[in-house]
Amino acid sequence: MTKSNSDIVFLMAHGAGADKDSDWMLEMDRLISLRGVEVIRFNFPYMIKRVEDGKRRPPDRQPHLIADFEQKIAQISPDKKLVIGGKSMGGRMASLLATSSEHANRIFAVICMGFPFHPPGKPDRFRGEHLESIEIPTLILQGERDTFGTRNEINEWKLAEAVKVCFLPDGDHSFKPRVKSGRTLADNMQTAAHAVEDFLKELDSQSL
Repeated sequence: MTKSNSDIVFLMAHGAGADKDSDWMLEMDRLISLRGVEVIRFNFPYMIKRVEDGKRRPPDRQPHLIADFEQKIAQISPDKKLVIGGKSMGGRMASLLATSSEHANRIFAVICMGFPFHPPGKPDRFRGEHLESIEIPTLILQGERDTFGTRNEINEWKLAEAVKVCFLPDGDHSFKPRVKSGRTLADNMQTAAHAVEDFLKELDSQSL
């Protein structure tokens, strides 16, 4: 966790394969924290066990992941403006929670980083239906060539008015561009952090 004087707290979940202390999660935490947002990272139960004994495990089932997310939400001061989200699976769980949970009224915004719209190569297994009707302001940060949902694919899908998508130039699922693009992963992570800052500032000004 990185502390700040902000009244906004970002509860940030990891993706399916890497824990809260992965290089990617730590760097995104750092970049967002520099912009005055308090970031709290956490591990889901299956990942806690993996970290403890080193044995790879599949993610817990969706209801268990969402229930754990809800427990973390309950620990955040009600005086804070709560933003939930995370990397890939973590962001998807946050968005599902925001559309169906009793905690929905507690959530100020949702931030999804590399949304897993479908498994790579399986566009028929779409997992973003709830984004067509979500009402809580949602920012999706997506690499343009993310195999879990490319820019061309997303531009064809109907998303709710509350959903804003920021595409990271030539980025993959972790925002990394190809060398020939002339950009770096650091460039795209900075772009993502700027988008988070602008998104939250606009919401904050609207709530005054």
